[in-house]
Amino acid sequence: MPVITKIARQKNNNERYNLYLDEKYAFSLDEAVLIKYQLTKGKVLEAFTLDEMVFDDEVRKAFNKAINFLSYRMRSEHEVKQKLLQNEFGEAVILEAIRKLYEYGFLNDESFTKALVETQKKNSKKGPTAIRQELKKRGIEKNLQEEVLGNYSEEEQVDIARTLAEKIIHQHQDKTPRQIKQKVQDTLQRKGYNFSIITQALSAFELEKNEEEWTEIIATQGDKIWRKYSSKYQGNDLHRRIKTALYQKGFPVEQIDFYIEKKELEEQDE
Repeated sequence: MPVITKIARQKNNNERYNLYLDEKYAFSLDEAVLIKYQLTKGKVLEAFTLDEMVFDDEVRKAFNKAINFLSYRMRSEHEVKQKLLQNEFGEAVILEAIRKLYEYGFLNDESFTKALVETQKKNSKKGPTAIRQELKKRGIEKNLQEEVLGNYSEEEQVDIARTLAEKIIHQHQDKTPRQIKQKVQDTLQRKGYNFSIITQALSAFELEKNEEEWTEIIATQGDKIWRKYSSKYQGNDLHRRIKTALYQKGFPVEQIDFYIEKKELEEQDE
């Protein structure tokens, strides 16, 4: 059986020691493993003890790697496992390291899930569907997903969705009500809100325009469309295409007719 003939602290890492057996370098160990097995010069080591020491040291390495990974932000168990697998730790070592992380309170999927949901709500303004996808990506079990998301009330969803809608409406005052509504619906859907929440959020706003606003909006959008088609089409063909394009954008027929009449008069005066 091998005998420990030398134990030397590493120069670049004070927490690791080089172990020499029978005058030859064998391997390095973490200080915690050294203390656990009460290793001293002259101690005789049995084969199974060597295997246990090497395993415990691998666990210690994995544990320390995980602690460093967790130091930047909270992580899910799945994320930590994937990180350790990338560093080529074995399954048994990873499972033991994960167990220790839970034991010392460094890892907790329930706390992580709750924190992530709150962050997604407050910072990203996301709805349940989008958050659920994020949790799934982080490897959170479905039951835990549903349990935590169950606390995301409909009232809270409507409040957040309404805040988003208000911002979108303010940024698109130069659009028709139909365009604004579509923009709000598309954005809120991408954010993970269902149809009912989106409808409730929109119901808080009056999107209709007055006569002056319609005139201003159609002048801006209409002129772009007119420039696009006037180089290719003329007369009734041009008017038909302009009408179709403006109608699809949500402009009332009477506003479209008035706009085209106005453009015709402008062209006659040129």
